[in-house]
Amino acid sequence: MARNLYILAATLLLFSLISCGMVWMGNSDQPGLAGNGSLWKTIALFLLVGSLITALCGMMTAMFEQVERRNEEQRRRERAKRR
Repeated sequence: MARNLYILAATLLLFSLISCGMVWMGNSDQPGLAGNGSLWKTIALFLLVGSLITALCGMMTAMFEQVERRNEEQRRRERAKRR
């Protein structure tokens, strides 16, 4: 599960960087693009924030999965010790 969240965070970060790069693209180079730079900055900001939140969720998920695995291993060791 955490791996999927990391991939999503990386994808959002990539799109954020592309949106940030669109600010520097001249309007004459691509006639169909929105010319307002603040629109691209806003999109880049929202994608960056989404990427950071997704990465945080991925880290928390990985930590909780690790804790669960360690607790399960400890329970198995205790059961084997009792026998």
